[in-house]
Amino acid sequence: MNGLDPILHQPTRLTVLAFLSGCQEAEFSVVRDYCQVSDSVLSKTAASLETVGYLRARKGYVGKRPRTWLSATSPGRAALAAHLAGLQHMAAAAEAAGSAAEPGPEPGSGPDGAEG
Repeated sequence: MNGLDPILHQPTRLTVLAFLSGCQEAEFSVVRDYCQVSDSVLSKTAASLETVGYLRARKGYVGKRPRTWLSATSPGRAALAAHLAGLQHMAAAAEAAGSAAEPGPEPGSGPDGAEG
């Protein structure tokens, strides 16, 4: 399908991976707030991206509080880049098709209706 990744076709997965591609690692709550989703939605999304190898989750503690950090993997970054390139290719093809379909100006259709 023109280089589009079916995993990244879902908007929340695309948003999470795009956000994570801009940083080394982000705390779960930061990603959740940016993506404007619930903990449950982000948890399920992260699990699905981790299953295919696009995301890595790291658990640890800050003081006595458990925390989860998310990061995009190299394959995840590559998949995102290929997906975005596929979208750009589709947009360019649509633009080219639209330009080719536009009729040129008809003779005698100058601003004052005169030729030339």
